[in-house]
Amino acid sequence: MEVTNVTASTHLVPVDVPLRDEVKRRRVVVAAVETDEGITGHGVAAKPQWFGVRSLINEEVGPLVEGMNPLETERIYKQSQLEINPRYQTGVWHSAMSAVDIALWDIAGKYHGEPVWRLLGGAQNPVDAYVTFGLKNFNREQLAEVAADFASQGETRLKMKVGINGADDLPEDEARVAAVREAVGDDVELMIDANHEFSVNQAIKLCERLEEYDITWFEEPVYANDPELLSKLRERTTIPISAGQNDGGRYRHRQLMTRGAVDIVQPNVVYNGGYTEGRKIAHLAQGFNLDIANGGGWPHHNAHLHAGMENGWRVEYHYIMYRVGEKLFDDPPHIDGNQVELPEEPGLGFEPDMDALDEYEVTSTAEVDW
Repeated sequence: MEVTNVTASTHLVPVDVPLRDEVKRRRVVVAAVETDEGITGHGVAAKPQWFGVRSLINEEVGPLVEGMNPLETERIYKQSQLEINPRYQTGVWHSAMSAVDIALWDIAGKYHGEPVWRLLGGAQNPVDAYVTFGLKNFNREQLAEVAADFASQGETRLKMKVGINGADDLPEDEARVAAVREAVGDDVELMIDANHEFSVNQAIKLCERLEEYDITWFEEPVYANDPELLSKLRERTTIPISAGQNDGGRYRHRQLMTRGAVDIVQPNVVYNGGYTEGRKIAHLAQGFNLDIANGGGWPHHNAHLHAGMENGWRVEYHYIMYRVGEKLFDDPPHIDGNQVELPEEPGLGFEPDMDALDEYEVTSTAEVDW
């Protein structure tokens, strides 16, 4: 079997925000990899440098991969690295390879008649999941209302954003966490995410304020996910620390682990290089007796990694990004009562909705209302 064609397109997908007259738009790159046996796989990359990712796939990664055997994912990954990214930089190349590699695994599953999660190891299905509901643009009352609504539906693992008012209002961050905890009670797991906006001193102070609220983990608390700063913070708090969703490949994650910077490792196959690199990160984490918990959204693809790996722990159903996936793909796996069950259909088990791709496609920055 040979790859005959690789193409990528860019899309801007709108999602309504609960309780607010507001629309969030998410940038998505969709890659299609075709073969001479009529099997086509699809993958995605998201948000940062999306036009650059599209261009890199169409003009460099695609021509390199064409003619290669799509089942030889290690060979393709290594060859792309050597030819296009010899210094192993993160950024556009990792995102481009994420989309292409996910598509290659989709092809492999269809070729072998097995779902991707089983090819990755088949450790568990269903796999545990959680909902990210707590957007910064909610006020306290809205946060509490949305959290309570999810909890009433049986989704009792919830994550919210902190770093309100430019990450310079710790009393308000505490008040928002307190409002959610009061609304959902003590039996709901509550996670917080700062999107690496705090200095280490601010993060330490916030942890001191939040110790009493039983936080399951504090995600990306400090600038640039700096391993040294994360390690310092981890020594000063009992709240578990997590990071890694946008941190490139295995070498950056190895730094997080060897420096004792995290309790939970967070590879995301849409950003970290796809399943070929994602499972390496998961195996590294196994060597440190650490679980992986998806951060950065895109659950429909990340759930396969977590179901495949022994240490796959939690898949993030970020409200905005899982709604994007529901718009772009035909019946992707849904969260139900803190779990997601992956399909037995070969490959990813879901296909792009071509009408939706056409509707939301953008081809240049002139079409985007920045």
